[in-house]
Amino acid sequence: MASAPSTSAPVKSALRTLDVIEFVVAHAGGVVAQDVAQALGIPVSSLSYLLATLVERQYLAREGRRYLPGPGLERLRVAPAALPLADRMAPLVRALKVELNETASFMVRVGWEVEAVVTEASDQTLRYAIEPGARRPLHCLAAGKVILAWLSDADLHRYFAESTRLAMTEHTRVRDEDLRADLAHIREEGISTACHEATLGICGTAVPVLSNGQMVGVLSVAVPEVRFDEALAARVRSALRRAAGAVG
Repeated sequence: MASAPSTSAPVKSALRTLDVIEFVVAHAGGVVAQDVAQALGIPVSSLSYLLATLVERQYLAREGRRYLPGPGLERLRVAPAALPLADRMAPLVRALKVELNETASFMVRVGWEVEAVVTEASDQTLRYAIEPGARRPLHCLAAGKVILAWLSDADLHRYFAESTRLAMTEHTRVRDEDLRADLAHIREEGISTACHEATLGICGTAVPVLSNGQMVGVLSVAVPEVRFDEALAARVRSALRRAAGAVG
């Protein structure tokens, strides 16, 4: 009987990635892809995808044909609290998308709107998509309702006095009493779910992100209703709570 593989055996793909990064860092003037392929014995076809991924994630930078160390490497040396908020949240948003293969976002309040700061779109054909920088009214998104639920009494009073709440769909809850009931439930549960309120056929789930006891934004996941059964809803809630809890 063959023995089980050692749990300490190196992962080839991880080693290859580290080898490429270390090789580039060792060359102050940068290197071209052919140099990397020849030195490390990596087929050019495989190397091109790896280099493109490392550039996309900013661990490498590209200037013409040459590859150099990227700003992502410097971020690894910085204490998390010193990073810009978007940089801190990007790995958590990416992990949510990978775990669930549904569109995940980190959003913040801008006036009486919610703005997507970091987004990762699902790979599935049927998916919800939102671009970084896109804004939607607070009252119709799960993320926006979380923000409202964590407002101070004074700010919430001002919101109801100043905001114009339009019905985005026939399911949008715009009346004061309906929205206040939603907010009370969100405060009690610590999580928000809104279906069809901003976009027909889409269910959003969101949780607050707290840092030093203060809400700094919201993590959310948006799922087409046709996939949003009880099992997936439970997975989404669990994954969101774990991600938000990692911020501290």
